[in-house]
Amino acid sequence: MTEAARSAFTYSIFIRATPDAVWSALIDPEQTQIYWFGFRSQSDWRPGSSWTLCFPDGRVADTGEVVEAVFPSRLVLKWRNEFKPELRAEGYSTCAFDIETEGGATHLKVTHDIAGVDSPFIKGVSWGWPRILSNLKSLLETGEIAVVHETN
Repeated sequence: MTEAARSAFTYSIFIRATPDAVWSALIDPEQTQIYWFGFRSQSDWRPGSSWTLCFPDGRVADTGEVVEAVFPSRLVLKWRNEFKPELRAEGYSTCAFDIETEGGATHLKVTHDIAGVDSPFIKGVSWGWPRILSNLKSLLETGEIAVVHETN
């Protein structure tokens, strides 16, 4: 499939924390719950394993598979929305987290893409990722989150 036939969103953020701390925050359900508005991630984080993102009330929001997990530099997930039928119908997307040291900070780059142009799913994540990653940064740097979110 050509690049023109895909929708993608990329977001970069610099965090004053070690790559290990950023990695841990991405995979630890207790930390995820804090910066991801009460959502919890669940997986053993090994390639080929399933992963799930659950609403605070336990309903499944998103599911997928761990495609790649290279501690502490790269995590790639196959990802599908499960709670909105129109987004679920788009199928699986790919979400890559690339982590590297840059100066005195850790550079986290998130790239989320899916087959098809003008994807409503990618429009949704382009609204969500900046808020989630802002909270991740705030949590790791200050111990508190910055953005409060009303659940849908």
